[in-house]
Amino acid sequence: MLRRYAFENGALRYSNRFLRTEAYGDAMDGRLTGQFGTDTRGWRRIVETIRSLGLPEPTDNANVHVAEVDGEYVALTEAPRRIAFDPETLETRGEFRFEDDFPEHLTAAHLVDDPHREELVGFTTEFGRRPTYHIYRVPAGSRSRERIASIDANGPAYIHDVSVTGEHVVLVESPLVISVLRALNPFSQGVTDMLDWQPDRPMRVLVVDRESGELLAEPTTAAAFTFHHVNAYVEDGSIILDLVEFSDDRIVGAMAMEELDGVGFPSVPDGRLFRYEIDLERERIDRSRLYDGGMELPRIVRPKIGRQHRYAFGQATDRDGANGLVKVDCETGAAQEWWERSVFVEEPIPIQKPDPEAEDDGVVLATALDVEREQTILLVFDATVLTELARAYLPHPEPFGFHGRFFER
Repeated sequence: MLRRYAFENGALRYSNRFLRTEAYGDAMDGRLTGQFGTDTRGWRRIVETIRSLGLPEPTDNANVHVAEVDGEYVALTEAPRRIAFDPETLETRGEFRFEDDFPEHLTAAHLVDDPHREELVGFTTEFGRRPTYHIYRVPAGSRSRERIASIDANGPAYIHDVSVTGEHVVLVESPLVISVLRALNPFSQGVTDMLDWQPDRPMRVLVVDRESGELLAEPTTAAAFTFHHVNAYVEDGSIILDLVEFSDDRIVGAMAMEELDGVGFPSVPDGRLFRYEIDLERERIDRSRLYDGGMELPRIVRPKIGRQHRYAFGQATDRDGANGLVKVDCETGAAQEWWERSVFVEEPIPIQKPDPEAEDDGVVLATALDVEREQTILLVFDATVLTELARAYLPHPEPFGFHGRFFER
């Protein structure tokens, strides 16, 4: 489901609409299709697998993120299918296809929208005898992906996010490996059953030159898992990468439908905000924790993408009965938090003023669920001091989402 909050002349307008996809049609007809953590056990899945004689047909349920590509608004998932939609009415326009034949079995739902170089950066994963990560750019005004590099994969791993500096692309390869054999199992329960946690393997960080495509370094560190990066930048010849780290893969298992289909929320480990200082010459990573609390869904203001940032905003996760909002000063380690009992905050989106006097001169938008009132809220915060400026209640609760973008129109 797409959700749209539009600010105009001091008023807020809300709308939502399901993407009219093959997955939507199957659901309306009572035919369940496998998603990230959903179960489609049964003869129908067996027959589909036999017919395909290979990897199952990828889903077009584009429910992870949104992006703008050459003026087209596109809903994204990690399967290599993308759905275009009208940004005003949210009506489905059809499947969006890049004008290239780039290899992809899985793809990134997170595209880095670099405002400084005016290009999108993403990656795909190709299975085969030699699994490969293909890193690409999409210049502004183009619908063709240009290859930056192709890197041999170990596994391959399940990778959800990517970061850039002005000169580099950074991928983090955890020991959470995608098993093609498990993917072919007709009794698998979505993507979660296709993943194999191998804690004896280290985490590998791949640093690629954005111009030449050269693999500059591939240092390793202790086994861990990450969904989301904060940002990356260069400082004194080293790359600084901030990300949310988990000590193992339990967070992935907690997203299975059998865990979510119940009263309350499953008990899951909290993500930890870490800084990786990557020495390219020595191929060494120095890790340090930036915030003592639990955190996920981190964001920074858009002008700081690939540049040195000071503040990271995210979902605070280490209290029972609520999710909060946190702002972390990545230089000092100081943190500001906002909490309200029975309110579960989703991903925050920080937005600078048109002519900001400081990095945090602006607002933070965040949707949340008030479980006592059974209503979804849009919250607006002062980004400097993290105090609430306004809230707007919807007349009903909305399902939780993953990611969103602020588009100025």
